[in-house]
Amino acid sequence: MTFVQLIECRTSRLDEMNRLIDDWVEQTSGKRTATHALVGKDRSDASHIVEVVEFPSYEEAVRNSKLPETGRIFQDMVALCDGAPTFTDLDVVRDELLTEITVHRFFEALAAPGELSPLNDLLDEDVHSHDPMNPQDTIGLDSVRSEYRMWRAAFDFSVTVEDVLAQGDRACARWTWTATHKGDFLGIAATGKQVTMTGLTLFRFAGNGKIAETWWQHDQLGLMQQLGALDELES
Repeated sequence: MTFVQLIECRTSRLDEMNRLIDDWVEQTSGKRTATHALVGKDRSDASHIVEVVEFPSYEEAVRNSKLPETGRIFQDMVALCDGAPTFTDLDVVRDELLTEITVHRFFEALAAPGELSPLNDLLDEDVHSHDPMNPQDTIGLDSVRSEYRMWRAAFDFSVTVEDVLAQGDRACARWTWTATHKGDFLGIAATGKQVTMTGLTLFRFAGNGKIAETWWQHDQLGLMQQLGALDELES
């Protein structure tokens, strides 16, 4: 179970504290068990500092605290504080990245049977799509939906999201697309062939939580080969 420790203190020497944290990161490289550290300053009280440190488990947090470098840095940190820091130990019982959830919902909507949904709950009105298959970028919700409808008219498909990595306003998904070629695609009449394609999509999210920009990278050459479009060139 993921474990999080909240460390609260009061200090007017935040710059020095940040340098101490940098020193700890450098000195414990390859040994520390913390996976994520975040430092926040109270907007209503600039001297109130909160550090959030995440570990894979409580046991790993204990291992980390026993590192000699951790002990030394902690003593130096206490010297910068106005009073003793306080600690809150938390076992994480729910952990959701909302951008990751949106990515999964987006791919589910693309592959859902029936009419394509409006997607206005997922995509920003001014969404901007970069796809190497297109000579120009696709801009605007209506234009992007038209592009998705073209794929849906040409293929019955499903998308398996293999991995999602999210950070800040960006998320990157690695996916596998499996389809049946049922309609015209780039001048290729329906073949009925079963095809697959792998790719990556990078997402940028707007302040409203919707997808504002996408960058697509996929095995277009492999897809065209499976559809037989390269047979004449190879012969």
